[in-house]
Amino acid sequence: MADSLPVSLAAPLTDFIQHLASETRHSQRTCDSYRRDLDRLAGWLHQRQFDQWHRLNAHDVRRYAADLARQGLSGRSIARHLSSIRRFYRFLVREKLATDNPALDIRAPKSGRRLPKVADVDQVNHLLDANPDDPLEVRDLCMFELIYSSGLRLSELAGLNVDSVDLRGGQLRVLGKGGKERDLPVGRKAVAAIQAWLPVRAGLTGDAEPALFVSQRGDRLSHRSIQSRLSRWGVVKGADQRLHPHMLRHSFASHMLESSGDLRAVQELLGHADIATTQVYTHLDFQHLARVYDQSHPRARRRRQDQHSGPGCEDRK
Repeated sequence: MADSLPVSLAAPLTDFIQHLASETRHSQRTCDSYRRDLDRLAGWLHQRQFDQWHRLNAHDVRRYAADLARQGLSGRSIARHLSSIRRFYRFLVREKLATDNPALDIRAPKSGRRLPKVADVDQVNHLLDANPDDPLEVRDLCMFELIYSSGLRLSELAGLNVDSVDLRGGQLRVLGKGGKERDLPVGRKAVAAIQAWLPVRAGLTGDAEPALFVSQRGDRLSHRSIQSRLSRWGVVKGADQRLHPHMLRHSFASHMLESSGDLRAVQELLGHADIATTQVYTHLDFQHLARVYDQSHPRARRRRQDQHSGPGCEDRK
């Protein structure tokens, strides 16, 4: 797309992506995401004969968001586009290529909350207790045990190296969103699965390959391959719904919360920066949050005890 744009649109966009990569050290995936969003906006501007970024105003941004909605994008996707535009214009204002940020007060339309399906505990146990039939299924079982054991994202699983895992300590270190590392516990079933996989892995690749999960060719397994193998596992082992990595991660979060009621711990395990993300992710409603608050907060406990003591209690002053 950038090749067909006038230099006045393409050059600032290229400079912005370089700024993200070099100055703010965003990952290549994040830079590519910004590039796709802003290429789409640049193409929209070019079709309307805009040749300078500073010509875009708030009315134009609203029209653009409306066009995205007409093209079928969800409210969440439109919100991501608007976030990319706001970030880009902060850069343009800093570089004196624009005088204001036209997307600053524009909000995306709300869309219904979409949550992945959750497998119940019995379903997960049935799938993970199935015996592998060949060496690659030994690997597959190990991957799926790890996702469910530690609540890993697909990217975190694919990025694991052999030295990421401490089998004796029962933990692993993952690289999460924003390049943040976190240490996670690994359950005994997952530890056993890794111990079964490592000898098989040694027959597929040499010491030069750091990846924990490798293909038949001996190189790091891709995201797409992991998704495909999990889907295949579900079909072969008799799952009653389509399996994907996010569903296992979501099941981990839901089952952990149901058992512990500890929202903050689940937030840490999932690597969420904002606890509100965990609230949505685990189907929590306000009433559940209120119960957790009442049971946990010392001032909330004091208030409840006061109420039980009756209106004549001397503590009420």
